[in-house]
Amino acid sequence: MSLEYGVFTVSLDFELYWGVRDKRTIEGYGENLRGVQRVVPELLRVFRGHDIHATWAVVGFMFCKDAAELREKFPESLPTYEHQSLSPYDYISENASLEKIYHFAPELISDISAQNGQEVATHTFSHYYCLEKGQDVAQFEADIHCAVEVANSRGLSMKSLVFPRNQWNETYLASLPKFGVQCYRGNQTSSMYKASDRAGQSRLQRAARLADAYLNLSGHNTHSFESCIRRAPFNFPASSFLRPYDQKLSVLDGLRLRRIKNAMTDAAVNKRLYHLWWHPHNFGKDTDRNIAFFRKIAEHYSALEKTHGFRSLNMGELSELGENAWKAISRVS
Repeated sequence: MSLEYGVFTVSLDFELYWGVRDKRTIEGYGENLRGVQRVVPELLRVFRGHDIHATWAVVGFMFCKDAAELREKFPESLPTYEHQSLSPYDYISENASLEKIYHFAPELISDISAQNGQEVATHTFSHYYCLEKGQDVAQFEADIHCAVEVANSRGLSMKSLVFPRNQWNETYLASLPKFGVQCYRGNQTSSMYKASDRAGQSRLQRAARLADAYLNLSGHNTHSFESCIRRAPFNFPASSFLRPYDQKLSVLDGLRLRRIKNAMTDAAVNKRLYHLWWHPHNFGKDTDRNIAFFRKIAEHYSALEKTHGFRSLNMGELSELGENAWKAISRVS
């Protein structure tokens, strides 16, 4: 079940304000959120120029055109987080209208789905937190049901899932095939990337992850295809988070780029998977610098494609390869 080539996978957690609502205010983070309107077409242009296939994991709320439509699509069972501030439903109820640029993106989603190689996946319906106390699997399933329904109503099927805040919950994985979800993005194996609830994220872990973006502390984090498709649903783990431009750390950007390019080269040479991810709103500020940085990554991908046969596949395409591999084994046996 091994591949004859390495794979470059990109996934984006497309969430707007729903992904930061419990941590940030629109007043403080609005520039990043408004910038997404420019970031998405800019990224699509770079992807198109280098034939990069990407998975866009979209919060289901964002398919709606306004708050009125969203309220009609609430799940039957809402999450009962111990920390109620994590639930967006009170926020929705308390605001008669929700400004579109911060909350909804049906046109951008259409633009993404129209481009070759771009997969629209789910980031759950409500940016659901699977490791927070108080919620349960029935509430998670109600959420995923709504995420799939709203996507289906736009002619899209949800084959891939990215867990919000990377809170992937092993006990919830069995629920995914019920809704046609074939794969998800797991975390890196290092303890600094261990999935946990909000309270479980220590300052030391955050500091280690920051350092790891510049120095090779946790390894290349590339993955064999066989390990990814060992069991269903398939797990295509993250390799690196693409951190946005930071003026205070910009002197180290050469190290940040080298860290990513070295891991990509490792994947290409050794026929493994390298999975890069970030949020569009990370690029909403300092957009030109962030796009220019990613373009260097895209150019390195194109060079590896020519020299080592490196390929770009989104999560759905990887899942299809996995399904075909298991079918071939079944025919032989």
